[in-house]
Order: sequence, then C-alpha cells, then structure tokens
Amino acid sequence: MKNFIGSEKAVSAVVGVIVILALTITSISVIFLYGVPTIYKMEDMANAQKVEQAFTVFDSRTSKVALGESPSQTTSFSMMDGDIQVNGNNASYEESKIVVISVDIDAAWYNSFKQKRYRWEGWKNYTSNPGMNEFNSSMGSIVFTNDDRVIGYEGGGVWSRYPNGRSVMISPPEFHYNGETLTLPIMRIEGDAASGGVSDVAVTISSDNMPTIMYPDPATDSRRTNPLTSDKVIIYIKSEFYNAWADYANSLAYASAVTDDTNKTAVIELEVIPAMGKDTLKTAFKIGAVNQDNPAPIYNFSFDLEARASQGLNPSNYQITATSGTKTLTYTLAKKGGANQLEIGVIYEDVAPGGGIETWEGNTEFPVSGTKEDQSANVDLLSTTLTLEYEESSDFSWANNTSISITPDIEYTGGEDVALYDLTQHYLKLLTMEGSVVFNLQQPGNSDPVDYDESTLTLYYDGMPGSITYLHVSRNDLVATLN
Repeated sequence: MKNFIGSEKAVSAVVGVIVILALTITSISVIFLYGVPTIYKMEDMANAQKVEQAFTVFDSRTSKVALGESPSQTTSFSMMDGDIQVNGNNASYEESKIVVISVDIDAAWYNSFKQKRYRWEGWKNYTSNPGMNEFNSSMGSIVFTNDDRVIGYEGGGVWSRYPNGRSVMISPPEFHYNGETLTLPIMRIEGDAASGGVSDVAVTISSDNMPTIMYPDPATDSRRTNPLTSDKVIIYIKSEFYNAWADYANSLAYASAVTDDTNKTAVIELEVIPAMGKDTLKTAFKIGAVNQDNPAPIYNFSFDLEARASQGLNPSNYQITATSGTKTLTYTLAKKGGANQLEIGVIYEDVAPGGGIETWEGNTEFPVSGTKEDQSANVDLLSTTLTLEYEESSDFSWANNTSISITPDIEYTGGEDVALYDLTQHYLKLLTMEGSVVFNLQQPGNSDPVDYDESTLTLYYDGMPGSITYLHVSRNDLVATLN
C-alpha cells in the first residue's frame, strides 16, 4: 500500500492554481496601475472638452450682448469637480490688460525706447514725451480650473492652458486686422465671484450696450485721429494665455507677435505707412517699409528744387541722408562739372559684420534751368537714363538674401555703370527692411541753397503688406454673475 501522505500526484494542480492566481492578481494590478489613471485622464479630457464647448457657446452669446442684440445672456456650465471664477476686479485687471501705444521714430527718445519695446512696461518712462501716445484697458476673465488645466474667456476669445504652461486658442478673440485697418473691441469683464463643486453653474452676462470709444478720440488727445500719423503702433497683451494670443496674431496674414515670457505678455508691432503724394518739401520726410517681394517697389521719388537766394541753386555738398540701424544711405548733389548742372552721387554704408561702403559717382548730371533766385532743377532719383559709376573694387549688398544684402546676386567691381533707378530700388529695400526711415536734407557747413517753401517732393511706393493706416479701439463693459 502506497503512503498517501508522501504522494506527489496533486502537486501540479495546486501549482497551476497558484500560477493562475498570481497572473490574475498581476494583471489586475497592472490594470489598476496603468489603466485606471489612463481612464481618469481620458475622463478629464472629455470633461475639459465639454467645458470648452460650453465656453464656445458662452462666447457666442456674450457677443450678442456686446453688440447690443441682447441686454443679457445666460450660459450653464457643468462643473464636474472644477472651479469657475469671475476675475473682474482691480487685482485681476493687473494681470489681464491691453496697452496700445503709437510712436514716432524720429523722436529724440526713440532709439532708447527701441531697445526695450518688446518688454512689458518698456514704454513707461516715455509716455510724457512728444511723439508717444498711450492708452489702455483692462480685460478681466472668466476661467474654469481643474487641477493644472485652465479654460477661460478673455478679450472676446476662449483659451485653454495646459499643465505644461502652453495655451491654445479655442475661439478667436475680437481682434480683426486686414492689413490696413485694425478693429479692436475690448471686452472688459466686471465682477468678482467664484463657485466650485460638481453642480451646474449658470453664468449671466449683461451690459448697458454703451461702448467707450478709445480710438479715434481727438477730444481726449488731438493725435488720436485717422488716418494714423505716427510711425508705429505697438499692442501689449498681458494675459495668462499670452502665448496663445501671440500664436493667434502670428496666424493672421498681416500681423506678427513676439512674447515677453517673464511678464506673460504678447507684443504686436505694426508699421504705419507715411503719407504719400506730392507736397511741399521739408528738411525731413519719411519713407515707410517697402514691399520686399516687389522687385521695384518705388514708383516715384523726385524733387523739384527751387533756389533760395540770388546765389542760385549752387550746392557744394547737398545731402539727402537716412539711417536705419547699421545702414546709412546718402544721395549727394553738387555743382562740380560746370554751370547749370547738378552732379549726383550715392553712398551706401553698413557697419554690421560683413558690411562696408559702396560709393557711386554720376556720369551725367541733372540740368539746372533759370538764373540766380529763379534757378530750378528736377532731381528724379528713379532716372533710368542717368547712370553712376562704381568706385570700389567689390560690393557686399548685392549677394543672396542675408542680414546685410538682398538679391539680385551681382558682383560689381570698380568702373561698372548702373542706372540710378536700379540703385534707388535696391538701397531703399535694404534700408527699410526693419521699418520706416527718416530722410534729412542738409548742406553741412554751408548755406542751404534750397527754398523749401517753393520746392516739392513727389513720393509713391508699394508699402510693406500689413502696414496699418486706420485704428478703431472701443471698450465694452460686461457684468458677469454666477447663479
């Protein structure tokens, strides 16, 4: 008889059960360890999408209130274990704000301001100076928060910020720019309330439908008129969703933005096209940024010069000069080759690394008619018949597109002739790459022979796409309450 206690026949069955139990427990543990968080994450994402949809509906209804179609609108939000807050008080206004400034680039303080113009409050020390105009409005916001996920309404748009700090636009703000006119109705939220939990919350928006016109506003400031007379318009948007504001501006065809991450600010800079046409000549005039994609963006650039006194139109070194950053362009006019003629020269200099000086001297002259104080001359800087001879051994500005050069890719050497028309088109594109420039007219060290009251300038060109001409800014006050 076999010893039953010593038998090993049932061992394999027991081990099998234990292995199955171990695998089951391990599988369940893995599911709980990885699956449950994933399920919760998917649930949070679904809840966030529901909130985003609710905010999109809220945005549409709020627009009806702001546009006067309805005195009030109510939208229900499912909280789903989150918090909703109305940020419409003085403290929150400091973190949700729009500032608009206009500046003149020929102001004495501009070069100092230029270095800090992309920083929040970089304008602060210059607002009392002539050539700067500043106005601002707070925005406020209504935000839903669940852990590190934030979804909110601000400035007429809906935004979503993720735990990594990046934000995206859900619905576009009330910021409309077509390359010529910027329309900016600022939606300012008023109210201070909060609610949390899992129950539904109704948000009601109401307004008296009486928007405040901030620009144009000549009654407040005579410079706030259309068309714009400044050289640049810079818009600062301080917001916890600032990088999404910047992304939205960069998605527009005619606008671009940079960010000040330290101060959570998007900065949008727009060039203003200076006035064109025929006008009385002044000792300083402006040319805006020209269209870099146009091979010949300058259409007319000519002077009708009249003599100032009995010595006639007889300059020894009359200069038409503009500087932009490291670049300087100078046209010279002088009576050198005999009576009744003006010889022209062109000097272009770039002190940036790889730059240098390119000098051109005229082969022919502009004729001068009349005698003494009746002398006059038409100086056409787009002349196709007048040529200039290159005076240096090699060039630097005619290579492929770089920070100091543009196409066409041509290598000039000393003695070559080029039409004045081609030189003006080339150098003005280079000079205005960073925006508008100011030309100054003078004869250093000698009496100026030009009668500016009788002389005229004719100027037409293809401005850079996106240059602003008209600005319309208003503020709509919206009262928000939670029920």
